[in-house]
Amino acid sequence: MDTFMQMATTTRHNRLINTFIGDVITLSRKKEIYALQSDCALAYWGQQKEPQLAELIDISKISDVEKFLNLEIEYLEYVQPDFMFFKNNLFLENNKKLRIAGQPDLIVEIWSDGNTQNEKNFKMLLYKTSLITEHWYVEQNSNIVECYMGEEKIADKSLKDILRTQSGIEFDLRYLAL
Repeated sequence: MDTFMQMATTTRHNRLINTFIGDVITLSRKKEIYALQSDCALAYWGQQKEPQLAELIDISKISDVEKFLNLEIEYLEYVQPDFMFFKNNLFLENNKKLRIAGQPDLIVEIWSDGNTQNEKNFKMLLYKTSLITEHWYVEQNSNIVECYMGEEKIADKSLKDILRTQSGIEFDLRYLAL
């Protein structure tokens, strides 16, 4: 039976996130990827109250990087995915290393009872704005990992199997399968 932790997060939720981080720590140390968990803010253009206008930031379209990092990024709204990493996709991190902008290679959300349907809908809509971002969703009481690449729904995965991204990075969460 799961116990509840801070912010309505279950033990299983924490174990899932920690396993994602643990499985890429070697790649992260080699600087092959840049992995982040829920304590990092992913900035985006737009506002949550107008979800149809919100979108992940395409770094290749930023003309003045210094101005963006020093001023603009501080005022942008943000979400905090449970897990994300950058491997091939561009990103910028503000000077305080508290906010990041870009289109992650992978975003993972592990839905908890504390996530409202509006929050789930908004995050899914936001992540779909990047055609180069793979995004996965896991429900607390399921082994199914719902998967997308940009707007396109791709084949679901199962926690009973080793999970592989489109770029071949593997996550072994089989021990957490129900």
